[in-house]
Amino acid sequence: MPKTAARLLALLSLLQARRDWPGALLAERLEISPRTVRRDVDRLRELGYPIVAIKGPDGGYRLDAGADLPPLLFDDEQAVALAVALQLATTAGAGIGEAAARALTTVRQVMPARLRHRIDTVQVTPVQRPAPQVESSVLTAVAAALHAHEELRFDHVTASAGGDVRPSPRRVQPHHLVTWGGRWYLVAWDLDRDDWRIFRADRITPRTPTGPRFTPREVPGGDVAAYVTSTFQGSDGAGGWPCRGEVILGLPASTVSLYTRDGIVEDVGPDRCRLVLGSWSWTGLAAAIGRFDADIEVVGPPELKAAFARLARRYTAAARPGAHA
Repeated sequence: MPKTAARLLALLSLLQARRDWPGALLAERLEISPRTVRRDVDRLRELGYPIVAIKGPDGGYRLDAGADLPPLLFDDEQAVALAVALQLATTAGAGIGEAAARALTTVRQVMPARLRHRIDTVQVTPVQRPAPQVESSVLTAVAAALHAHEELRFDHVTASAGGDVRPSPRRVQPHHLVTWGGRWYLVAWDLDRDDWRIFRADRITPRTPTGPRFTPREVPGGDVAAYVTSTFQGSDGAGGWPCRGEVILGLPASTVSLYTRDGIVEDVGPDRCRLVLGSWSWTGLAAAIGRFDADIEVVGPPELKAAFARLARRYTAAARPGAHA
C-alpha cells in the first residue's frame, strides 16, 4: 500500500475511534507534522468524508456522521475484530444471526484480497447450548427506553404454581440489558413491586407507548455484573455459591455438560466424569445432582454426603405404602 494511502487509512481509523481529536495529538500518533495532518484531512474531505475542524486553543478535527458517508475503511486489526464479532453474533440469541452472516459475506466481498485472506483464516466456532432467540425488535424497543431513560411497559410470560403459562403485565424503569449463560436479560426497577427484578428478554412483549422519563438509580452494590452474577448464583455477594461440592458421576462428561450451565465437568474415564457444582443449600445441591440417572460417588465435602443421607431418608419414607404426600 502506498505510504500516503496507508497514512490516510490510519488517520481515518483514529477519527472513527473517538469524537474529537486535537490536531497536535493526531500528529503525534501518526508521527507526522501538523501541516501533514491538515493536508491529509483535506484529502479525506475530497474523498467525501465529512471532517469538521474544531475551533479552540489547540484546534482539532471531528468525523461527522451523515447519510453521504462513503464506505468505511478498515485496517488489519479492525478487519479481524469485525470478522470475529460477526461470527459470534450469529449465536448471540439476539435474533440477528442471519443478518450477521449476510453482513460478514458483504464485508468480505468488498475487502481487498490481502484483508479477505486475513479474515478467512479467523474461523470461530462457538460451542454452547442453543439459547432462546430474542426478536431484534424487542431488543431495539428495550434499548431505546434504556437510552431515553423512559419507563417501560411490557407483558412478561411467567409460569404459575400450577404450571400454567400466562403473561404478566409489568411497569419498570429499565437500567441494563445484559447476557448471562447465552440468554438476554433486562435488569430493571419494578415500579409495582418497589424492588429490583431481572427479566428474560425472550419472554418480554413490549407495550406502547413508553412511560415518563426517570432518573436512573444505582443497582445494588453499584456493579451490574456483580449484581447479576450474585443473583443467579444465589451468593451472599462474595461472588460464589454458598454451598459447593464435588462428585463422580457414572455418565460421560459429554452428556452431563449438556445439562450443567454453571458447573465444571471433567472427563475421568469411560462413562465417568467429575462434576463440581454449587447451590443455595446442601440439600438443594444433592437434589440437583440426584437428577442425573447415574451412580454417584461423593468426593466432598462432608456436608454434601450428609445432605444425600437426609434425602435418602425422606425418599425412603415417601416410598412406603400409605405415606402421606
